[in-house]
Amino acid sequence: MAKKEETVSFLDAFTEFKGQRDNIDRATMISVLEESFRSVIAKMFGTDENYDVIVNPDKGDFEIWRNREVVADEDLINPNLQISLTDAQKIDTDYEIGEDVTDEVNFASFGRRAILTLRQTLASKILELEKDSLYNKYIDKVGTIVTAEVYQIWKKEILLLDDEGNELLLPKTEQIPSDFYRKGETARAVVARVDNKNNNPKIILSRTSPVFLERMLEMEVPEINDGLITIKKIARIPGERAKIAVESYDDRIDPVGACVGVKGSRIHGIVRELHNENIDVINYTSNPQLFIQRALSPAKISSIHLDQENRKAEVYLRPEEVSLAIGKSGLNIKLASMLTEYTIDVFRELDANEEDLDIYLDEFKDEIDPWVIDAIKNIGIDTAKGVLNAPREMLIDKTDLEEETIDNVLDILAAEFEKN
Repeated sequence: MAKKEETVSFLDAFTEFKGQRDNIDRATMISVLEESFRSVIAKMFGTDENYDVIVNPDKGDFEIWRNREVVADEDLINPNLQISLTDAQKIDTDYEIGEDVTDEVNFASFGRRAILTLRQTLASKILELEKDSLYNKYIDKVGTIVTAEVYQIWKKEILLLDDEGNELLLPKTEQIPSDFYRKGETARAVVARVDNKNNNPKIILSRTSPVFLERMLEMEVPEINDGLITIKKIARIPGERAKIAVESYDDRIDPVGACVGVKGSRIHGIVRELHNENIDVINYTSNPQLFIQRALSPAKISSIHLDQENRKAEVYLRPEEVSLAIGKSGLNIKLASMLTEYTIDVFRELDANEEDLDIYLDEFKDEIDPWVIDAIKNIGIDTAKGVLNAPREMLIDKTDLEEETIDNVLDILAAEFEKN
């Protein structure tokens, strides 16, 4: 009766195990179950080498067979590895000393502790297997877009569940500032990385990564997916603005037009997904001057002076073009710098007569603190006109001076030229 009850108990356990582990192949399932049995046997007897474990997870049954050597009754030392001649002949009268006896073992006879140990061992191995399976699944998905359901919302991150119930994390730092989700809604993001500290995999998603925008473009623009158009570079300020440089190897294909689509049909879906993030698509070129010019669009540049060794560019524009080059809150010039990988300084273009009237900053030491003058000179501007023709936002950003200090300097310098 005990064996029947124990068989039913393990049949239920196997059925539950099989039902919940559809992603585990048959061979791995059998191996895990067999290893669990062997682990318990080894703990009990010191070895499992003389045992054969046969598992059939489809039916939920198992068999354990023990192999022992027949010895004379008085030579019996280890009942696990040996069987006395008397006991062997009770099984079959033909057994003789030195032969091997194989008999089936009732696992229930090992006691409740063995059964509990088996369940704990099996649970531990299954958990380890699940972690390995989760890691292997998502390490291959790094850089791809996934869609998952919002399950829990915390202050610093969102917990999502994929179709198989696996947990995915979307940190606050990887969310677009205007992202807002409720429990039960779905979210799309790119798999940014898979952390596996102490064999505890964590799948980290991102909606702010340039890769997310790149994958969205591949989904919306068939020519990119087909390899006819290549995305060369992407610069993003998530939720605000992005610049994308694209190139086509087929002269018949306009890469910018293909990405934008008729009346913006292809780009609109991406813009909505990114909460109205403004996306500029430009033609890529290996010519740095032309690339910088395109990156600063819609501003029209008068001239560019490049320092390729230090990757710096001085861009000169007519006064009315400066604000376009800088953009709202400095976004345009910041993205252009990110895209081209050049530090870009913008200057207003001066007439020859204006340049002749310029004054060195050192002449204003009576009105402007020397340390303020030094801070301005350290960014490469040493004349009054140079300061007045540099954008105010750039001066604040590069000198790290207070806005009030910069405004005071601008007022002093402007007043000097008004006198003349």
